[in-house]
Amino acid sequence: MDILAKLRLPDLNRPQSRRTRLIRRWLAAGLLAVGGVLFFLPASARGAPTVLAAHDLPPGTTLRAGDVRLAELPGEARPTGVLSTLDAVDGRLLAGAVRAGEPLTDVRLADVAVRGDPDTATVPVRLADVGIAELLRPGQRVDVVAAPEPASPASVLAGGATVVTVGHREPSTAKGPLVLLRLPEESATRVAAISLERPVTVTLR
Repeated sequence: MDILAKLRLPDLNRPQSRRTRLIRRWLAAGLLAVGGVLFFLPASARGAPTVLAAHDLPPGTTLRAGDVRLAELPGEARPTGVLSTLDAVDGRLLAGAVRAGEPLTDVRLADVAVRGDPDTATVPVRLADVGIAELLRPGQRVDVVAAPEPASPASVLAGGATVVTVGHREPSTAKGPLVLLRLPEESATRVAAISLERPVTVTLR
């Protein structure tokens, strides 16, 4: 007898077994049930678009496309004031440091945007007057003034600087907290240099 004749090859045209048909029907029914449950879940449970930091960001950063990303987060994971579109943060100043993956909220951003103004820099300045530092808020416009000295009168170092963030006062020093100011590059260099030699304060606009 021919060896090939002894082989029992499956008949591809043979109808599927009853068990196979039942398994497929149950799978199809299960998928439909899961889809129905997901459809009727509230939007907060399904997740909503949320702007997250793509990497660690220091205060004073001007947010660009590579700094943020969108992710779907459920309602209980979305803090109050969280932002949901990338356009809402593009070109905005970051008022405080954030970690990678942290949701961005409105309080993390300064009140002003710097779109179309790339020739600016952020300068840390420790103010001589503690009382003035306590009045500052992110987004405020101020003029930077160098305090008078015996051989140098008071002088305005830069006008229209933007307050990015105000740090906490260090108990070990009598000076005010560190303040981050956003300035044009040429003014930023001058303010940074003079603030190392003379006390600096700001006037509110």
